[in-house]
Amino acid sequence: MQRLHARRASSWAAAALVLNALVWGLSWWPLRQLQGYGLHPLWTTALVYLLVTAGLLAVHFKAWRGFVAYPQLWWLAVAAGLTNVGFNWAVTVGDVVRVVLLFYLMPAWSVLVAWALLGEKPTTASLLRLLLAMAGVLIVLKTPDSAWPVPQGGADWLALMGGFSFAVTNALLRKYGQAPSGSRMLAMFGGGGLMAAATALLGWQQALVPAPSLQAAGIVVALGLGLAFMASNAALQYGAARLAASTTALVMLTEILFASLSAVALGAAEFSPRIVLGGSLIVLAALLAAIAPASEESH
Repeated sequence: MQRLHARRASSWAAAALVLNALVWGLSWWPLRQLQGYGLHPLWTTALVYLLVTAGLLAVHFKAWRGFVAYPQLWWLAVAAGLTNVGFNWAVTVGDVVRVVLLFYLMPAWSVLVAWALLGEKPTTASLLRLLLAMAGVLIVLKTPDSAWPVPQGGADWLALMGGFSFAVTNALLRKYGQAPSGSRMLAMFGGGGLMAAATALLGWQQALVPAPSLQAAGIVVALGLGLAFMASNAALQYGAARLAASTTALVMLTEILFASLSAVALGAAEFSPRIVLGGSLIVLAALLAAIAPASEESH
């Protein structure tokens, strides 16, 4: 009976993680719809995340006190904010498959980030995974129109920046693990809203981001997106707390599948032999990182 309950709990936890990956994998579509309603992805991110932050404070108002006891959480807010600025902007203006693949260099960046921030020296296996992922990136970046495998346009740079910031975010979550969970969640959502708002205002002043012009239908989409992000975060907290970290990482890779298939089906991306080959190497590196033995990760 206990085994049956354990299996059911694991199944629900895995389903929760798949839900989280589904929301993020499909988030590019409402972001593009909102842009069509006159709301740039930066304004959307600021609006949605500040609404979520207000909801968190309404439920757990004392979470802000964690910033007094742990002022380092501001670094977490900045890193999480840059993650959302990079990803949300990139999937709105770039090829979704290409953006998601470049963003999911995160496990590779984590090797270098953990070394710098946590003092975890990379193992031979982790360095080999880093080289494997980088080889995949070079293949993805090398287009017929470019002589060298370098980022092509703002979407590529934003995706790379977002993935690197995501790696920093994960490292800081571990580094500041003693801080209350509510305060860490507040830092991530509040940072997402504040960094997006600051970037949008700066871009507006430089004529890079148009002023917000939201229609009534856009308000409905924005509220729906905010509720979806809140549900996905709750699902992530539920699933990650009940499954091994390696299992969580493996399930989360389904986001690539959801994003890629939906984008190709809706004409927001296209597969090519180069994308498939390079993407396979990136995903393989992420899979190897996810199934790496715990003994390796503790070095």
